[in-house]
Amino acid sequence: MSTAVQDNRLAVLDHSRLRAKANSKGEGRGHISVRNLHIEFDHQGGKRAAVQDAQLDIRPGEFVCLLGPSGCGKSTLLNAMAGFVSPTRGELTIDGKGVDAPSPDRGMVFQQHSLFPWKTVRDNVAFGPLMAGASRNEACSVARTFLSLVGLAAFEDAYPGTLSGGMQQRVGIARALANYPSVLLMDEPFGALDAQTRIMMQENLLEIWREFRNTVVFVTHDIDEAVFLSDRIVVMSASPGRIIADIKVTLPRPREQSLLTSAAFMDYKRQCLDLIRQETLRAFQQQNGG
Repeated sequence: MSTAVQDNRLAVLDHSRLRAKANSKGEGRGHISVRNLHIEFDHQGGKRAAVQDAQLDIRPGEFVCLLGPSGCGKSTLLNAMAGFVSPTRGELTIDGKGVDAPSPDRGMVFQQHSLFPWKTVRDNVAFGPLMAGASRNEACSVARTFLSLVGLAAFEDAYPGTLSGGMQQRVGIARALANYPSVLLMDEPFGALDAQTRIMMQENLLEIWREFRNTVVFVTHDIDEAVFLSDRIVVMSASPGRIIADIKVTLPRPREQSLLTSAAFMDYKRQCLDLIRQETLRAFQQQNGG
């Protein structure tokens, strides 16, 4: 048997094991419950509400986009789910447990990559499994498999600074998935990418999600992106952020870019545009004393 064929068979075997492990760890998990959630921050000697009385229920395996005008509290709500921000009042649970700190069971991908610049791509992805107690060999094996999944197997020895923005974000996704999280939290991860790279990343993300069925909560201000990716679009008001709409997206899956010009897609887009425009105008009037 040639080395190339043997390597390919091993890669397929690793991927099958990875999928089985992820499914066994994540099956039925990733239920997010938000009840009467209110988040305030100190502001000019007083308090300013960023999220106000949010109510939200996300079922295991759903892909939900948080959409709204700039400054509406989307990222604040996501950071509360991650355990980076503590609610002022209300309840936030994942699989029935209160969220009070970050956890490897909740993977996070930021708009700007947070990779360690002094570590190779492989070591960045292996970092989480190592911290969770995996051996060096096991952690590197997991890293290589996930890097293969995001199309970066050939770059495992590269450093983040030598990669393009899209490649860095793919490493970030691989790193977030390497702990087999039941919930994947994404804060405008493709916002800084050019249009063509962004489309490629959206398609790649949907392929990964179909494979592992993590619960995904994805923050974006891009309406096309929200409609293309999600099962549901949760629309937030201008600050303070309230949930003003929860739109179920029934477009067929798997989704392809041809969907972007369909009548059904445009109907969802128009509905979201109207809501966002109303909230943006309201915010503008508030800022100008209207």
